[in-house]
Amino acid sequence: MFRKIVKTTLVLVYLVIIAGATVRMTGSGMGCPDWPKCFGYYIPPTEQSQLEWHPEHQYKKGQVIILNETLQVANSSFTSTKTFNKNNWSTYTKHDYAIFNPTHTWVEYINRLFGALSGIAVLVMAIASFRKWRINKKITLLSWLNVFLMGFQAWLGATVVYSHLAPLRITIHMVVALVIVALILYILHLASKTKKTTHRYNKQLRQLFIWAAVITLIQVVLGTEVRAFIDFKVKDIGYQKEHWLANPDFWFYIHRSFSILVVVFNLYIWYFNKKIKANYKLINWVVTLIFIEIITGLAMYHFHFPFSTQAIHLVIASVLFGLQYYLVLQIKNAKNLSS
Repeated sequence: MFRKIVKTTLVLVYLVIIAGATVRMTGSGMGCPDWPKCFGYYIPPTEQSQLEWHPEHQYKKGQVIILNETLQVANSSFTSTKTFNKNNWSTYTKHDYAIFNPTHTWVEYINRLFGALSGIAVLVMAIASFRKWRINKKITLLSWLNVFLMGFQAWLGATVVYSHLAPLRITIHMVVALVIVALILYILHLASKTKKTTHRYNKQLRQLFIWAAVITLIQVVLGTEVRAFIDFKVKDIGYQKEHWLANPDFWFYIHRSFSILVVVFNLYIWYFNKKIKANYKLINWVVTLIFIEIITGLAMYHFHFPFSTQAIHLVIASVLFGLQYYLVLQIKNAKNLSS
């Protein structure tokens, strides 16, 4: 039962990554300009009129309106008079973004809902881990560490909004998500029953697995930096490649060149696994995902970011990292069984 809870938690965390990728693809990061509410609502508005000031209208404390291109927050619950009284409102000071787009708002809101759902799942997993205390204390300790990381991730999400989508904070947000994935996979590994394996332990292959996961993590970080550059350009000139790649920054060339290393390195691992007959079949999936990454990357470069290619590119990268880290766990298990 505990392993089922862990697997469910892992799926929900990946759903958050998918939702986050959709937010990034659609440019909905500021769809909810406040946190944890959305324009002061637990269920966000659907029409611009809900965010406009109205005379003789009842407002609740914390409710947000857009006035003169600024966000105004109600200081208390009150009923407005026929004229606007600024004493009832305070200007939102976390940032100066005051635009309502219903599509962006609801895409970001759904992302937050998945985040809350995954947070609940992590908490349930941590509570359930107490039953594993006598068997393996590490399971319980790591499960509660994951609760802390999810709280930290939620705080990071808030700072991303407050910073008006600062690139560095987005990058850290993504890296922490992958750390959470790795931790859940490790908990699943610890909770699984030790059984015979067809995998063969090889010290060199283990080192290759570890470096493959590290290289993928570095490539993800480089990719978020490239995306930040593209977002900056797209605001002014759109997705036309001949414009936004007329003068690409340093990170673009590093990311593109580093992808060659990713391909060559993982193809060598695939070859080496076949050569020594270590029987790690997950490597086939790793290579497959890398080629999907290449296809989506080329599509974004040559065809002006076709719909969904960016989200697929990011999600596949996160799944790729998860598989590579799980290969590290598999070969560790093979070593334990052979010793």
